[in-house]
Amino acid sequence: MSKAHIKNPLRLLPLLASIVAISPLAIDMYLPAMPTIAKEFSTTPTAVQNSLSIYMAGYALGMLFFGPIADRIGRRRVVIIGLLGFAVFSVALAFSKSIEGFLTLRFFQAAISSGATVVVPGVIRDMYGKHTAKGLSYVSMIMMIAPMIAPTIGSFILHFTGWRSIFLVLAVYAMLILALVLWKLPSSMPKKKNRQWLREFANNYKSVFTNKTVRLDIFTSMFATFAFFCYLTSISYLYITHFGASEKSFSILFAINVIGLFVSNIVNSRIVERFGSRKLLRFGSVYALFTGTIFFTVLQLDLGLYATAASIFLLLGSLAFITTNSDALVLNTFAEKSGTATAVIGTLRFGSGALAGPLLALLFDDTPSNFAWLVLGSVVLVLLMQILNVQKQTNGECR
Repeated sequence: MSKAHIKNPLRLLPLLASIVAISPLAIDMYLPAMPTIAKEFSTTPTAVQNSLSIYMAGYALGMLFFGPIADRIGRRRVVIIGLLGFAVFSVALAFSKSIEGFLTLRFFQAAISSGATVVVPGVIRDMYGKHTAKGLSYVSMIMMIAPMIAPTIGSFILHFTGWRSIFLVLAVYAMLILALVLWKLPSSMPKKKNRQWLREFANNYKSVFTNKTVRLDIFTSMFATFAFFCYLTSISYLYITHFGASEKSFSILFAINVIGLFVSNIVNSRIVERFGSRKLLRFGSVYALFTGTIFFTVLQLDLGLYATAASIFLLLGSLAFITTNSDALVLNTFAEKSGTATAVIGTLRFGSGALAGPLLALLFDDTPSNFAWLVLGSVVLVLLMQILNVQKQTNGECR
């Protein structure tokens, strides 16, 4: 599939964003119901919270499988499998009878849903070519509606029906998107099929991992995303428990944080054609160290709720520059293996995200210092990856 094969490619962006939104909806919609789920299953809140890390682990492993499969059998087929499987496991979750069954089903729900989302960056790459970062920014802007409204939707459903209905709503959402995919998403098949598919599978991963420049960009994206997952894991404790914000104030501040991501993607989409993804990635890396240091200082000095919220607004904006442009650079390097490349990015991202909760718990000392230190360490590593990248390119030019 190429841009030439798509009429009015901008019309596909809302559909692509709706596919990607599956994950934030599945993660955020049931958050208000966690205490209720724990009570019904007669278990601890921590056991239910572990479902978040289990979801991320399942999503990461699923991408490893579905990425190369999409490169082999075509993206449209994998999207259909992912959406249909997500709907089936969502219904099963609505009828789960124990915490063990609930956690197991969450793993498989995440794993199969990755088939739907892993193909989206490759489709965008086909549509935008060297300006892939612009398309990724557009999709991110549309998709960000999901995390803004998901907790509110979950609370609404919980109030009028119960937590099980949340997963039934997710199933309905997946089937609606599936109908649109069958109607609107063009089919895409690889140019040639290798009968030795296991060797092709391994060679695709080898080609991605052995490219040193791409490897540094992938690690850059991973460390930036790890900082973001630290934010997702810690933000309710930080705002509500530490600073004593009300649930209403939390929702407002959370939405403002998402707006920070939204604004950065708008800016990135407007200037990426002029400056290029590489320059913007390096800018984002330096900017992230600056905003991460401000955030660290604000928390360590305990300057209050609103100063903290302002520093997080800036921090999330800098992370958006990093992930969007690093992904675009990787996808443009592996245009014919975009499924595999996306799988590598996604696996490392969500794998690191699965580690965020345990690391935060390990370092917890009844203060948000664990959050501050992990974020600062992440942005330092982001900048280090790009410094190594610059040195590698400089040495290559010298030779």
